[in-house]
Amino acid sequence: MKKENIIKNKSFDFALKIIQLFKTLQASKEFIMSKQLLRAGTSIGAMIREAEHAESSPDFIHKLAIAQKEANETAYWLELLHHSGYITNENFQNLSHDIDELQKICASIILTVKTVQRKNEIS
Repeated sequence: MKKENIIKNKSFDFALKIIQLFKTLQASKEFIMSKQLLRAGTSIGAMIREAEHAESSPDFIHKLAIAQKEANETAYWLELLHHSGYITNENFQNLSHDIDELQKICASIILTVKTVQRKNEIS
């Protein structure tokens, strides 16, 4: 039985939410920030998928670190869209919660892999 990949599923679901928000923003004639949000918000999952097939532990960590950076950029665009009145407080809170969760999961995985690496180096 294959184990569920929580971060893979959450990042994919988040990307779908970002795509829906992008469509809404495009309909309201907001083109610049929405494209930035779309690029950053969907690349989180893409980097997580790339990490699945990393060539080494350092490569895996690097790809997850890029996913974290993309999540941070996504949070920036969400804040900007919220403060400029393009997205509601409710929408902002929901998406911010999701992005915080993704960032914490990435950080936890990176820390775990680094800890295992250090233990293997000592052994």
